[in-house]
Amino acid sequence: MKKYYLNNFNHIKVFKKMSVSSKIVTQMIYGDAFGIIKKQNKWFKIRIKEDGYTGYIKKKNFISYVTPTHKVCKLFANIYKYPNNSKIINKLSYGSKIRIQNIKFNFRKFDNCWIKGDCIKPINFKSKNIFSDIKIFKNIKYSWGGKSYRGLDCSALIQIFFNYNNKYCPRDVKDQVKYFKRNIELKNIKKNDMIYWKGHVAIALSKTRLIHAYGPMKKTVIMNISKTIKMIKKTAKLKIISIKRF
Repeated sequence: MKKYYLNNFNHIKVFKKMSVSSKIVTQMIYGDAFGIIKKQNKWFKIRIKEDGYTGYIKKKNFISYVTPTHKVCKLFANIYKYPNNSKIINKLSYGSKIRIQNIKFNFRKFDNCWIKGDCIKPINFKSKNIFSDIKIFKNIKYSWGGKSYRGLDCSALIQIFFNYNNKYCPRDVKDQVKYFKRNIELKNIKKNDMIYWKGHVAIALSKTRLIHAYGPMKKTVIMNISKTIKMIKKTAKLKIISIKRF
């Protein structure tokens, strides 16, 4: 698959089957690239360039892939019709990738619209601490398959920050736990370690606190590590299967 297309919409749902009532397996945010495996009726079967994930999307007027120059560094960024604050026409989520075409005042032009310069970073920018911005997702709605400020799931919360820092990360928990090789004991846990249960993952903020997109609470929450472990064991009958350090 040599030709790639660009998702030029704020977010696109990717379905398991050719039906909007089927399971949502992931999302593409603005700037994600994909190849088309098959065209059928009003659907494309696609493979996402960033993580190799496959699924079905509704046909839309996508554009050919262009190399991005910048990425959104806020939870979301307002998109304007003109290089001023007069008309917001869209919002792009954290990590969305754009190609800047022009500069006017504090605004940057892309795809015939404008974004404020302080909402973006150069595409090659990397954070010293990969999860330094993770708290911006606190209280964001839990949404299975989601990857944006409108809603996300636990494994997306991990993948988003690896992708933002130009690093590969699998989409699903079962693949992440295989991909990250360094195992850590609970007594040695520290900031940025990833705690895995079957079908769930959280990120340590310290030796005692974690953050995760937690289905039972319907949002992304910060919790005590030991209390979370006890809660998940009691309510879901699940024990920790691995703690990973990258």
